[in-house]
Formats: sequence, structure tokens, C-alpha cells
Amino acid sequence: MSQKPLPKEEYFQYRNMGPLMLTLTAAGAVGLIISLIGAIVATKQLAFSWLFAFAVFFTLCAGSLFWVLLHYAVEAEWSVVVRRILENLAGLFKWLWVFFIPIFIFRNDLYKWMKLEPGQDALLDGKADMMNQPFFWSRAVFYFLFFAGAAMLFRWLSVKQDNNGDPWLTANMRKYSFAALPIFALSVTIASIDWLMALDHHWFSTMWGVYIFAGSALSSLSLLVLICVALQSAGYLRNVITVEHYHLMGKLMLSFTTFWAYISFSQYFLIWYANIPEETIYFIKRNTESWNILSIFLVIGHFFIPFLILLFQPVKRRPHVLAGVAGWLIFMHIVDMYIIVMPVKHPFGFHPSIFDLSALLAIGAPLALLFLFSLGKNALFPVRDPRLAKSVAIKN
Repeated sequence: MSQKPLPKEEYFQYRNMGPLMLTLTAAGAVGLIISLIGAIVATKQLAFSWLFAFAVFFTLCAGSLFWVLLHYAVEAEWSVVVRRILENLAGLFKWLWVFFIPIFIFRNDLYKWMKLEPGQDALLDGKADMMNQPFFWSRAVFYFLFFAGAAMLFRWLSVKQDNNGDPWLTANMRKYSFAALPIFALSVTIASIDWLMALDHHWFSTMWGVYIFAGSALSSLSLLVLICVALQSAGYLRNVITVEHYHLMGKLMLSFTTFWAYISFSQYFLIWYANIPEETIYFIKRNTESWNILSIFLVIGHFFIPFLILLFQPVKRRPHVLAGVAGWLIFMHIVDMYIIVMPVKHPFGFHPSIFDLSALLAIGAPLALLFLFSLGKNALFPVRDPRLAKSVAIKN
């Protein structure tokens, strides 16, 4: 049986995407202008809206980096053809720190504990080793250095292999992934505690880092599906990414939908069963008034609906149908981040603001433009990866 010939390298021509680039530029400008107005007339609301939007894109980038590291660690074959897309998504970390600056500026509006002096709050005093500003901001610097450094290193080595075809680069990247994965796990866990859990410094959960990770992995995988379908609709990667790849990504989406639900329920159940005031405060606030309706919608929309749809094999083998499910899961991830952040600002019910949308546009549109630029700098898939032939010919 003859081996299927390797596909020819393809390059994304972002210069041909004028209307899309113009739309993203306009959306980013409008979002930024409205957010600047919000910073003046509704500072605290804008601060929480910005943190919510930042959390959405931070988790998408973190999940993308996770899939890159996991690809090398387990020597995956199927994901070779989509890995360059993930590398470019993770590469956005080198710009993401810019959007963290407003969080530093609005820190006193977001984190009550930063305004408290020692001796004013006994629970805060017990956490002072971690919850002090010098260490807090030093950790933030470390997170961005690690995430951006790891993403840039793996993308650089991947592109280098395109040029020289050195198979040893694959072996070296596997070794680097083993070193990076534990640091990644620790960084995502503590960053999620620092930036999200610390909004209420009295509350704590030992499962918080895993919960945020589960949402990050699922949402970034969903974003990958959307990008793959969009690129193929534009004429790219049609002989590279096949139905088999979508089937595999669909199965992973089903697995992580279940994993997210398992972690979410486990966290809720353990806190409910223990009934400790410092723990239950999180869910009491989110089960109050209209937040309760949104929380129920999250459970149904983030688990039951996609779970039941993804159970059927034809859904996973039809790219545009799978893309619809992926878009829904990204929307539910946004709802999840909203429910995490906003009840701290509005504890008595759901209170949407124009600044919620403007912050998403102000961060998301520039990142989308940067992603498109980076996508066009190198081949759309690793053209000299030693596992490319097996990836193209993968079968479920």
C-alpha cells in the first residue's frame, strides 16, 4: 500500500482578509474608546468588566499552551497538523501582559484586601504570606514570563524544524515539555487564585485551579475547531485537516465537557456538604436573585446541552456542525467567567453593562489581529515534522 504524499506547505495570506482586518480594527477601537469612557465615569464597573474580559482571553491562551505541551509530552501524531494554530494562539501571551496593566491600575477597586492594613482582618492576616502586594505582583510577572517564554520557545523550535528538518528538535521539545508542564500547572493554579479567587479574600477552594484549567482546556480546544473550520472555508488546509481530525477533536471536547462538569459538581458538593461559612459564601452569592438563573443556565448550557449533542458520532464528523457546538461552548465559557467575576461587584443580582462588551472587544479584537498576523508569518502546519505523514493519514 503506497504512502499518502505529504501535503505542500501553505501560508495564510492575511493581506487578502481586508474586510475582516478592518472590522477587527474598528471593533477594537470602539471597545477601547467606550472602555476609556468607562474608566472615567464608572471606574469600578470598568475594572470588573476588564478583569472578566481578561480572564476569558487568559484562559483561552493558557489552554492553547497546555495542548502544545501535551502534544509533545505524549508524542501525539494526530495533532501535528493543527499544532501550529495552537502555537500561534499560545504566542499571544507575549502581548497579553499589556492588557493586564489596567488590572494593576484598578487594583484597589478590584481587591478589597489590598486596602486593608495588618490587624484589620484576621482571615487576611492568616494568608499574609501569600496575600501581600509585593509578592502578588512579583508572581504576576513570573506568570507572564513563563507563559510567554514557553510559548515562544516551542513555536521557535517548531518553525526552526520547518527550515532544517532536524528530527532531534522533536525529541528535545518532548524533554522541554516534561519540564514545562509542572510549572504550567502550578502557574495556572496560583494565577487563578490570585486574580479570581482573591476577589473575595475570605473564600477558598482547594479545587479552584483544576476548575479553571478544565474550562481553559475545553474552550481553547473549541476555539481550535472554529479556526480550523474557518481556515478550510477560506480555502486553506483542505487536504491536511480531515474529518478524522475533527472526530478526534470532537471526542476530546466531549471528554473535557464531562471533566468540567465533574470538577464543577465535586467542588459544589464538597462545599455544600462541609457547610463552612468561608466556603459557602461563593455559592450563596451566585444562588441569589437573578444570579441563580444564570447559574442554572451555566449548568445546562455548559454540560447537558453539549454533552447530549456530542454523544452522537455524526456530529463529531461534520465540521460545521461541530463548529456550532464549539462556538456554543466558547459562549458558555464566557458566561462562566462572568459568573466568577461579576457577583463580587453586583452581589444582589445580574446587572449587565455596556462595559462588559466593550472590554471584550478592546482585548479580543487586537489579539485576533495579532493572531492573524502571526498565522501568516510561517507555514500553517509543521511541514517537516517527522510525524506529519502519520498525522495526515490518521484514522479513528
